[in-house]
Amino acid sequence: MRRDVREVGNAWTKYQRHAYPEPAEALRPWVARYWVVDWDYEEPYRQKIVPYPNVHLSFEGGRANVNGVVSGHRIKVLAGEGHVFGVAFRPGCFRPFLGAPVSTITDRVVPATDVFGPDVPDQPDAAAVERFLLDRLPEPDPRAFAAADAVAAIAEGPDVTRVETLAEQLGMSVRGVQRLFAEYVGIGPKWVIRRYRLHEVTERMAAGGEIDWAGLAADLGYADQGHFIRDFKSMFGEPPTWYARRY
Repeated sequence: MRRDVREVGNAWTKYQRHAYPEPAEALRPWVARYWVVDWDYEEPYRQKIVPYPNVHLSFEGGRANVNGVVSGHRIKVLAGEGHVFGVAFRPGCFRPFLGAPVSTITDRVVPATDVFGPDVPDQPDAAAVERFLLDRLPEPDPRAFAAADAVAAIAEGPDVTRVETLAEQLGMSVRGVQRLFAEYVGIGPKWVIRRYRLHEVTERMAAGGEIDWAGLAADLGYADQGHFIRDFKSMFGEPPTWYARRY
């Protein structure tokens, strides 16, 4: 199998520039970060995008879209020069803006006007977007913040490999955790646990050195290496040894 040399050994940094401006303090209960991507490719490049449990508001080419949580990797073709400004909402914290279960937009891209009305800025200007969001801050929603805290517990807890463990930490039933995630995060807690445990794999890849794949699979709570490889390929679109070449 041949691959684009521009995706090997962090070569993408020659063609793309990324920035992550901080949102205003009043937005931080709702917004995890802003993100900005600029690129310049003479030949089209297939950018692999791996998912996290965030809803995004993105501005590109005069269009503004709400991007629901994506359940698997996707490919975006980058050609010529381009620019995107995005808002990554904290997991669970887009529900008060949407006014409906976040699972209704999972794996969907909807025009931002469908959610926010006709006055959405049509240009990726951080100051204008920030003013727009500050004017539309919802009332505090304790369940939204509880969902955000639950996702943070997964991200920060390498010992959380099962939904039952998370439910016990949160003092909830398994079914209660599943309902909370469907309503506020947009995807199930099992998926979120798998995503963050697999993120630890990519961190080890980035650090370099040899990886004991069988031992790593066991550390992440997998019964065997085969199940780990299948999950990784489902999430990232490549087996782990192939994906590691990106670093």
